[in-house]
Amino acid sequence: MDNFKARIEERFENPIQALYKYRVRTLHGLAHDIVREDPSLVSLDKKFSIVDETSSSAMVAEAARAWVQTHPDSLDLYLSPQLEDYQTRRVRDKDWPQLVETIAASFIRSAKDRRLTPDKLRQALDQQPAPLLLAEMGWAIYSDYQRALTYRGSVDFDDLIRLAYQMLATSNELLERLRYRWPYILEDEAQDSSQLQEDILRLLSGNPSTPSAGQGGNWVRVGDPNQAIFETFTTADPKLLKRFRETADQSLDLPNSGRSQPAIIKLANNLIDWTMTEHPLPEARDSLSPPYILPTPEGDPQPNPPEDPGGIHLISEKYNPEQEIAAVVKSIEEWLPEHKNSTIAVLTSTNGHAENVVKELRKRKIEPHELLRSTSLTRAAAGSLSYVLSYLAEPDSASKLAQAYRVWRRDWREDEEHEPLVEHVAGLIRKFKKVEEYLAPLTPSPLTNLGEELGMNADDVIKELEGFREVTLRWHGATVLPIDQLILTLSQDIFTSATDLALAHKLALVLRQVADDNPQWRLPELTPSLHEIARNERRFIGFSSDDAGFNPDNYKGVVVVSTVHKAKGLEWDRVYLMSVNNYDYPSNQANDHFISERWFIRDRLNLEAETLAQLTAATSTSEYEYYEEGSATQQARLDYVRERLRLLYVGITRARKELIITWNTGRKISSMEIEATPSLPFAALIGWRENHP
Repeated sequence: MDNFKARIEERFENPIQALYKYRVRTLHGLAHDIVREDPSLVSLDKKFSIVDETSSSAMVAEAARAWVQTHPDSLDLYLSPQLEDYQTRRVRDKDWPQLVETIAASFIRSAKDRRLTPDKLRQALDQQPAPLLLAEMGWAIYSDYQRALTYRGSVDFDDLIRLAYQMLATSNELLERLRYRWPYILEDEAQDSSQLQEDILRLLSGNPSTPSAGQGGNWVRVGDPNQAIFETFTTADPKLLKRFRETADQSLDLPNSGRSQPAIIKLANNLIDWTMTEHPLPEARDSLSPPYILPTPEGDPQPNPPEDPGGIHLISEKYNPEQEIAAVVKSIEEWLPEHKNSTIAVLTSTNGHAENVVKELRKRKIEPHELLRSTSLTRAAAGSLSYVLSYLAEPDSASKLAQAYRVWRRDWREDEEHEPLVEHVAGLIRKFKKVEEYLAPLTPSPLTNLGEELGMNADDVIKELEGFREVTLRWHGATVLPIDQLILTLSQDIFTSATDLALAHKLALVLRQVADDNPQWRLPELTPSLHEIARNERRFIGFSSDDAGFNPDNYKGVVVVSTVHKAKGLEWDRVYLMSVNNYDYPSNQANDHFISERWFIRDRLNLEAETLAQLTAATSTSEYEYYEEGSATQQARLDYVRERLRLLYVGITRARKELIITWNTGRKISSMEIEATPSLPFAALIGWRENHP
């Protein structure tokens, strides 16, 4: 959004004048502006608060955990019968609660986009001829989550969209005032809008809902359905923009692009052709469609780079994941010295794969720039703090105390001299049968009773154990402090660098916000928020200009590592597109597997899709809408195939001059040995290139 705003400001001679002529907002930001006009219209206090992503996710997680605990047999109906006993135990303890949390978040988002309150949804479920068990689960967690919001006098981002529409639909006075304030509306990235977001803009613009309703409004929508990559399990629907084009007063194609050299443009256009004519799944053939990309005409202010077919490298060589990363990093290492004034990016399909690329780059002494949910420094800091907090939340756990010790000595673990001592002491702590006998001994020197177990240099080991005991007792004493002060206290013992201490300060603020939104929570409920940041599962704003808009040209000679999703709208001189196999980019062939189909669920069911299908069936007014198990899973596969075709298209078109595409055989997925193959569209592009060098 900030890049878009900056480009508009360049059009004005006077920046101050620009402030009064336009406003750039996200749709959530626009909804917030609308609700703030008169919160009482939707029964909100003028001082209502908005819970951020961190607090919202934590509240969903708590409601999901509570539901799993009160429904211990909920997994039985969906558990794969092929699992061993040890696998079943792991699934019940870890995988199932995490999946329920994921399902619940998707269910709540979808219910709010359909403007369904828990009460309305309950009425719909009560009218069903047979129980819809997954929808019942979603409703129960949604109800608990919404009660928690109401208790705090807060709303979440999805509520803002729902409430903004409600205000516009019920208050003519407000609607006319906003129409006068914003007589022209330009919507960018319109392919990512949901039905409810489109309805809000339709009301604001005075645009009729059907062509027969007459003329009205001044609403310009700019979008590319070929770049709709946020459809799966979100409320976005690229079909809405296509439908709008069919009814709009005027529709123009904007095919010219100066981003890529002509050979890369031809490759992207061939992907459109192959998809439309040769994809083995007929239902997927409209995933990509014209207009084809055209180079800019002569004299255009943004000319294409010179054509260079040799700048495209489609690597058919078979790599395992580690080999692929090593090959890419070696290529970068050889390329960088002579291209310090060029931009370069490595694009992966997942954050986890990107993290592994970052680690390998650093091993080769190449410092990357991470365009991920959180940077590796942030993840390391959050992980260290979360381990210590996990121990303090469960102070009788010897294993967690051992991990906390390893965190305390984090600077020693890369030291060849001290690392053996750290590992030995951690092993001793892990064997403690009663942690309290270590922390509060009844005899003056109980550590000497360890005898031969001390091993190594006994005096050094005892000194280390006694030193850590003093630190641990200090940590226990600090648990009476508010969470932010507790984190800052722990940080003084854990971190030494200014960067880590500054990150700890920001993490403390995040946890303080979560604690303020959830005053009844204690350490066991607060710690998972840090876990999610450490696992790169939640966006964390660190010390980066990215928070105000990322510009690749500011990072010449620096390797940018990003997911393809995050790279949308950006461009680099040289792009590596990795892991283009049939797992990350499936085509619904016999040997394809899908990330949303969990290995422990029977019949390869996609429970997230099945849950949303039950929601649709419960609230549909059509007599032909009913729930049939498995149908939603099949539809979700098709939707995912379609989205991944567009994601591949987006990845290709991020490259200006050079494009390198590789694939890998994937990793073992739990108990299943799955060796991935090159994705079908990638194989088709390789074949096309051989005939069009």
